[in-house]
Formats: sequence, structure tokens, C-alpha cells
Amino acid sequence: MRVIAGTARGTKLQALPGEDVTRPTVDRVKEAMFSSVQFLLPGAKVLDLFGGSGQLGIEAVSRGALSATIVDRSDAAIRVITANCRAANLAAQCDIRRGEADAFLAGCGVQYDLVLMDPPYHNGTVQRLLPLVDKITAPGGVVICETEREAALPEREGELVMKKQHKYGKILVTKYEKENTQ
Repeated sequence: MRVIAGTARGTKLQALPGEDVTRPTVDRVKEAMFSSVQFLLPGAKVLDLFGGSGQLGIEAVSRGALSATIVDRSDAAIRVITANCRAANLAAQCDIRRGEADAFLAGCGVQYDLVLMDPPYHNGTVQRLLPLVDKITAPGGVVICETEREAALPEREGELVMKKQHKYGKILVTKYEKENTQ
């Protein structure tokens, strides 16, 4: 696993052992995700929920995001995320938080331009958290969710409107955009 593009391009990243703990996003899926938001990234505030290795938040900052908040509930994941941010020389731009995603969302009080969600599959986590994600997504912002292929996601949640879905083997990547009502 590595950073694909930007200032940290080529940096090798650690992952936690075992797919039951984390499931790193494969390069072709990661490239497609970031290609779809390339013009949003410069200067963006990014939230990487279910950070795992931190690779999505690190990739966003490497590609020009102002900052990334990376959230995970596992102490082991937090150690790996911290090491990966340091290895990519992006630790100053990454705010690493230990905690549950729903508690973080409920209390964060920050608006993010890009929210990246790659939770454990088959738990309905994205569907459950989308109302909270809607509240912290800035007008005109984007939410990208990685789920199992058969996940049934809503066309709309609050001001988040589904724009695209792409299937990559067993993976479904869904892009939501928040209506810019201001």
C-alpha cells in the first residue's frame, strides 16, 4: 500500500494485519475516488472516518487538501495512522482522533469539504451515519462512501444527493454532493 499522487507520492504505508481489522482500499479504487474530486481537493478540509491505516486522509493531503481529520476507534489503528502520517511527512496537516464515528460526528462542530467513509461492510453503517454526515458536510461538499457491492444506499439524505455509483468487484463506491443552498 502506498500514496499514489502528490507531495508524498510513492510513500509506503503500513496496514494493520488481517482484513477483519482493516481492509485497505486498493489502488485502482483509490485512484478513481480521488480523480472524481481532484478539483475540490486544493485547500479542502477532509474527514476520513474509519481511518484504518489513514491512507485516504493521507492521500487527500498529499494531493493538496489543507488538512485531514482521521478518526478510528482502535488504538492499534491510531498507532499505524500516526506512523503513516509521519512517514509521508504530513503529520502537521493530519489531526488524528481516537473514537467512535457517530460520537465524533455528533460533537465535532466543524464543516468538511470532503468526507471519506470506508466502514466495516455488512453493518449498514453508511446508511446509519449519513444523517450525521449531512450536518457536517459544507455546502457544495462531497461525501464518498466505500461499501459492499450490494449495499442499498439512499438517493438522498438531507441535503446530500447521490451523484454516482461505481462497482469494482465486490466494492461499491458512492459519491454524494451536498446541495449548495447558500
